[in-house]
Amino acid sequence: MDDRILHHLEGVDEIWHGGDIGNLEVTDALKELAPLRGVYGNIDGGDVRREFPLDQRFRLEGLDIWISHIVGRPGRYYQRARAILEKGAPDILVCGHSHICLVERDKKYGLTYMNPGAAGRHGFHHMRTLLRFTLDRGRIEDLEVVELGRRGKEA
Repeated sequence: MDDRILHHLEGVDEIWHGGDIGNLEVTDALKELAPLRGVYGNIDGGDVRREFPLDQRFRLEGLDIWISHIVGRPGRYYQRARAILEKGAPDILVCGHSHICLVERDKKYGLTYMNPGAAGRHGFHHMRTLLRFTLDRGRIEDLEVVELGRRGKEA
């Protein structure tokens, strides 16, 4: 666990993880800061999959939120994600998998798509990122991309 991740998450009300957790030491450290909602990703083993589900769907601050690891992206959702979206799209879709930081309004489904990229030192991403924002009465406010440095770098 990179201490910079913990520093940037100090004082938050909740932490959401879009999968590819790696090991439970990561989530144990995050849970020390705030309540954690997360899903497992394709790299996660049985221990992580036993603790975290494939999907999380919940309401918060008047918003319907869905977290899932592999969904694709606006205009190019995978079949499973499209089927879920067709049945009832959330207000906010948080995902992972691509390691590409992207926040985009999906007009077709009327949702805000949020992929925080990847904060870890391993993977194929160049810059390590996370998203930080506030939910207030049905709105996303104070959205920021936090850059943690280049992948593989200790400092």
